[in-house]
Amino acid sequence: MPDLDPTSEYARRVLDGEIVAGKFVRLACERHFADLESGAARGLYFDEAAAQEAIDFFPAMFTITDGPMAGKPFHLLEWHQFVVGSLFGWHKGGRLRFRNLWLETGKGQAKSPLMGGISLYVCGFMGIRRAQCYAIAAKMDQAKIPFKDGAALCRAEIPELGESLEDRGVVFISGKGENAWRIEFTESSSFFEAKATTDSLSGPRPDCVIADEVHEFQTVKPIELWSAGVAKKAGSAFMMLGTNTPAIDQIVGTEQSEYYQRLLEGVFDDDEAFGYIARVDEDDEPFSDESCWVKALPALGVTFGLDNVRGEVNRARNDEGKRLTVSRLYFGIPVGSSGFWVDEAAWRSCIGKVGNEQTEGKKCFLSLDLSEKNDLTALGAVWKGADDNLAAKLWYWTTPAGLERRSALDRIPYKVYVEKGELSVTQSAVVDYEFVAAQIKELVAEHDVDSLTIDPSFWEKFRDACEKIGLAVWVYEGPEEPEGEGLKVVRHSQGTKVAFGERNLCMPHSITRLTDKVLTGQMVIEENRLTQYCAANTVIRTDPIGNQMFDKSRQRGRMDGMIALAMATGASEGVRVKEDAPSVYETRGIRTV
Repeated sequence: MPDLDPTSEYARRVLDGEIVAGKFVRLACERHFADLESGAARGLYFDEAAAQEAIDFFPAMFTITDGPMAGKPFHLLEWHQFVVGSLFGWHKGGRLRFRNLWLETGKGQAKSPLMGGISLYVCGFMGIRRAQCYAIAAKMDQAKIPFKDGAALCRAEIPELGESLEDRGVVFISGKGENAWRIEFTESSSFFEAKATTDSLSGPRPDCVIADEVHEFQTVKPIELWSAGVAKKAGSAFMMLGTNTPAIDQIVGTEQSEYYQRLLEGVFDDDEAFGYIARVDEDDEPFSDESCWVKALPALGVTFGLDNVRGEVNRARNDEGKRLTVSRLYFGIPVGSSGFWVDEAAWRSCIGKVGNEQTEGKKCFLSLDLSEKNDLTALGAVWKGADDNLAAKLWYWTTPAGLERRSALDRIPYKVYVEKGELSVTQSAVVDYEFVAAQIKELVAEHDVDSLTIDPSFWEKFRDACEKIGLAVWVYEGPEEPEGEGLKVVRHSQGTKVAFGERNLCMPHSITRLTDKVLTGQMVIEENRLTQYCAANTVIRTDPIGNQMFDKSRQRGRMDGMIALAMATGASEGVRVKEDAPSVYETRGIRTV
């Protein structure tokens, strides 16, 4: 076989097993060879000389500034070569093919210096007059992470010359030391700048946009704005996003990662997008098998020591919280969130499928967290067996008004959840309670529903909706009061005050019961990413004597699903259930008005 260019050689070695790599890296390599074979029909071509020139530029111009290799020429790591060669080698229509690139690896794989060096190459060494390159992030200190690597490269000696780019007057750096914020190439009037993003963009005409730590982005709006700016550029412009594997509550990074995963899997085509996702595979056991570590850490032993990872793994074996962090940061397993309200490993073990086996013949307890105007409304259902094991499902509604704005405010990609059937949109200015009442009516008809637990704040409006669709409801006032006709409605207080007596439901009791069921594994919760998102955003407030409530004033995003889940779980306590008891509705049917 003739010698291959470095980009193709890396892909060959991955596919031949000489380089141990995970599923998505293998798919990226397969895509490279598939495009070499058939890409010409789509106008694609691979310029080996351009790829080689970009790869060779790094050790010729830059010196490594940090770590055990500091002071040596910046020879690109093997995975770096694949990324750089792909970016600058693939072309379409006289310009670079890739407009959007996603780099996801474990911790410490030298993404930031790579991205900083790429920005300098575009800004000063591709012959682009007045090139504009930006390092962006939600906050300036985050934007400066790859930018500072770029500034350090400009201030380090050029190999074999003994002078830096700054010494030679090739660049002018605004800001001293760590406070540098702009690098100008005086001859071409080009610049590389660190910039905190906003939800508006006016002025920049970017040739290169890099964003590291994408998992820290709160909303996707800045990425969309800068991507649109790149798309308008007539020449070879691109955006490169870098990240560790995002946690489950880091929705922007998660959605971006999933897009590139589906791209690599061939679910859809996007010739202008490139993905490099380094993760261990699903059947790997990184806590017992070190051989899979390199799949998520392609620079293991070079930029990040093997013993460092071993130390983290050893500590994680006896600390479940640490285990989740290590799983995500080092092995690319998408788990973990900051400040999770309950032991997250226990929570995740409760997530699964809820089918007839978990609900048939079981007593059902409904709960409702009604929204105000166009917020999120959540309906919970918990089925209880004679063994007190629980199964739960949740449904969600919102309105179409201002959906994009609320997506940014709530940190929820509402449109994505709607497309996936995990959220319903009522075509009205406010959430139409009749849609919610109709779902409850259906559940009442199909299951042995004990009661509907509700926050009393919006009870009257919801009662009117029930009347309009013919669902009879009555409010439980205590064991001494007569029962009404239809579905029993039980009030549930929301603060930390503890209520006593039969069916005096309160948050301290409901949260305690939900927590106990999660920690003991006596509960299965229907998989729904919006439920997972609500769980990740949940904030619990504890009063001086230990009573708990959900704290909406400090929530990181919507947590309505968790409120509904807790209320339904709390309602199920203390109600005796006989196994295989026939539904009351099988004998008398559902009553309507």
